[in-house]
Amino acid sequence: MRPSRRSRAAEAAAAALLVLVTAACGSRLPESDFGHRDRGTPTGAGTDAPIRVGILSSATSPVGGAAFTGPRDGAVAFFDRLNAHGGIGGRRVEVKLCDDGGSGVGDNECVHRLIDEDRVVALVATTALDYAGASRVSRARVPDIGGQPIGAAYDTWPHLYGVYGSLAPREGTPGWDGTLYGGTEVYRYFRREHGARTAAVVSYNQAASASYAGLIERGLKAEGYRVVTEQVDFVLPNFRAVAADLKEQGADLVFDAIDSHGNAQLCRAMDDVGARVTAKVTNVQNWTSTVADDYKDAPRCRNALWVTGSSRNFDDTSFPAVREFRDATKGLETHTQWQLEGWAAARWFTEAATACAAEGVTRACVDAFMNRSEGFTAGGLLLPVTFERLAEPPATRRTCLSVARWKDGTGWVSQGEMDDTCFEVPQLPYEP
Repeated sequence: MRPSRRSRAAEAAAAALLVLVTAACGSRLPESDFGHRDRGTPTGAGTDAPIRVGILSSATSPVGGAAFTGPRDGAVAFFDRLNAHGGIGGRRVEVKLCDDGGSGVGDNECVHRLIDEDRVVALVATTALDYAGASRVSRARVPDIGGQPIGAAYDTWPHLYGVYGSLAPREGTPGWDGTLYGGTEVYRYFRREHGARTAAVVSYNQAASASYAGLIERGLKAEGYRVVTEQVDFVLPNFRAVAADLKEQGADLVFDAIDSHGNAQLCRAMDDVGARVTAKVTNVQNWTSTVADDYKDAPRCRNALWVTGSSRNFDDTSFPAVREFRDATKGLETHTQWQLEGWAAARWFTEAATACAAEGVTRACVDAFMNRSEGFTAGGLLLPVTFERLAEPPATRRTCLSVARWKDGTGWVSQGEMDDTCFEVPQLPYEP
């Protein structure tokens, strides 16, 4: 199997993990409330009417205003730049935004509004805490392009095309008969490239946190690590005791299933007790330009922060496509990897709509283009994305990853070329 990226569904879900514990998701509206319209030509050929797309995000979710807005902001920046340069075949892209509030009820309302009232051609860069309306989007055959796999929707439903792709059949059941699979390439990378042998996993004494920590532990053990597990109280965490034990155990790496605030506290405690590690590994949602402020009280741990993902480092402006993204988003207060991935999603839609322009930019045409997507990279911003619909999950997979580490005064520094940082690794099952 050719090089590709791994499924990031478990990692993306973990990034929102504590919100899922505390958020009031609400009941879902009956599917019958949404009248199904046909897949006609809302913006067909032979017209200069705007091409309408929808961006659905949990902008005001219980986790806070900025947590789920990165993909939205990146996509909007792309479409603004596209319109300034003439749009698609002379037609501007009109963006319809909808904030679902982080609830299932709100999500269904957004889906209804965007699909049935605004008549969007496609959804782009969806980032929903509870994507309750995913089945409705699929049944309406509206292509959902480049969404973040916070839940299992992008490994469940046809016509949904997550930003990292999928190998699953997507016939209405998550993954393969309710089981998803993820690789061990992150752990293989640190073992091979940095000689790491002992890894710690820090979690809260809370079910979702402990479950994700267990998945990390299994992956580490599959790669031959000695694993040290640390659990802290969710309400009154004693991070100093954890840090002291990390030092005593001689941990090379630290992984976690805790929130951003907890990570900052853990790093401060590690600095206070003198715990030094090869890498404090975080996830793509924490791949932001705010590290210096977020970890201001932990300079040593801060400069041991590493991150892995499936897209090119937003700080790597030596790459032309990243430079274009940064130029277009220079007005934003902060930059994040999710913004770059939202930009990539908007570019993906644009390629599809451009290919459809001659016959009409319809839902059906855009969806057909997406269904044929093979090896999309957004000009090198993403590892090659594919949708293979395998009948059986692969036992192993050759998977590549993007790696960066934080350096004060410089920002995130890329570690090698992501297209060459590849490993043949086992695929481990987990329940969504």
